[in-house]
Amino acid sequence: MKFSVFQLSRRGGRALNEDRMGYCYTREAALFVLADGMGGHPDGEVAAQIALQVVSTLFQQKAKPMLEEPALFLEEALLHAHRQILRYASTKGMMDTPRTTLVAAVLQDGKVTWIHCGDSRLYWVRDGQLVERTRDHSYSEMRKVSGALAPANRNVLFTCLGSPSKPIFDVSETRRLEEGDQLMLCSDGLWGAVPTPEILQIMSGKAVAHFVPMLVDTALKRAGDASDNVTVLALVWETPNNFEPSSISTQEIEGQGFESTIQVGPIDECEDELDDEAIERSIAEINEAIRRSAQRQKAKT
Repeated sequence: MKFSVFQLSRRGGRALNEDRMGYCYTREAALFVLADGMGGHPDGEVAAQIALQVVSTLFQQKAKPMLEEPALFLEEALLHAHRQILRYASTKGMMDTPRTTLVAAVLQDGKVTWIHCGDSRLYWVRDGQLVERTRDHSYSEMRKVSGALAPANRNVLFTCLGSPSKPIFDVSETRRLEEGDQLMLCSDGLWGAVPTPEILQIMSGKAVAHFVPMLVDTALKRAGDASDNVTVLALVWETPNNFEPSSISTQEIEGQGFESTIQVGPIDECEDELDDEAIERSIAEINEAIRRSAQRQKAKT
């Protein structure tokens, strides 16, 4: 696999940036994840970090070097992250649970599959045109799409990870990518300030390392002092003849090795299928992969 990727997160007018993002990949598969910890509940940034840790750890365990069923993996990973957030709250004796949105995509065999819960979005763009975007799990989106009765002008979510009820989520069909396709995962800090036509205009014809900072800067300036945190993780699917400077070739990875940008720390009270030794081993391997990636980037510069 070969793709160009760029990620950027900036704190808006909030006291804390509760967004988290990252990606990891093996020789044959890649995972991209973004979570937006929800304000109004405690430890939103912890919920977002737990979600990334759980999903990436499961990916590292199951992508050997491919996933058997990307859609089933994504569903299992999302629900596992949800349970882990609840365990964290229970261990801490919290009266209210930390909560987060989640959007994640798997690239494998030239195809993409994604899952989302909440209002963090995935945009799929081809030749400047929107192929597809996720539909928010909010009352306002429900009202726009179905015409169902719902509170007007309410961007309140009706589901998320970490809530007492089982999360509602959508999993896409697995679909084939074409050269030059752009995939973007983002928090609501972006799309809440920049309308879709403008997002497409900014993305059109630009390298991923150029349009991601432009999108983030535009959202922050547009929203001003009231800006939400803005987080974007985007990639361009490529062939060897159309490589950008930020390109990654997974062919450099040997055997069942992997690389990651997701910082992983201890996960409290893990489910039985993630025993303590397996967790610590995965954490050590992921952090070693981050160290190797940083060394290679330093050597290139």
